[in-house]
Amino acid sequence: MLILQCPCCGVDADETELSPGGEAHLKRYGPGSSEDDFEGYLFMRENPKGVHFERWRHAHGCGKWFHAARCTVTLEVFGTYPAQSYAPPQDILDRIAARRPGWRWREFA
Repeated sequence: MLILQCPCCGVDADETELSPGGEAHLKRYGPGSSEDDFEGYLFMRENPKGVHFERWRHAHGCGKWFHAARCTVTLEVFGTYPAQSYAPPQDILDRIAARRPGWRWREFA
């Protein structure tokens, strides 16, 4: 079972208390953007085998959104952090790099 710590209220919540929100750190396009950019934002998502950054909502708790870094293969959780973050905290990136040599954070442009 997947257990994530809500960084907003500090509760260790299992997946039955959470609602998934898809991929984290997506670039959103505003008025005047091309249809291809908007289509990419709506439909083109990463679905990696390995490290993934996701959005979660503590639905049966504080109700706040947060981000989680985890491995989709092993369900290993590297950490959680507030949804207002534009990028994962350095300590989480370091934790991932220590467990996955050669892994690098891909900036979303």
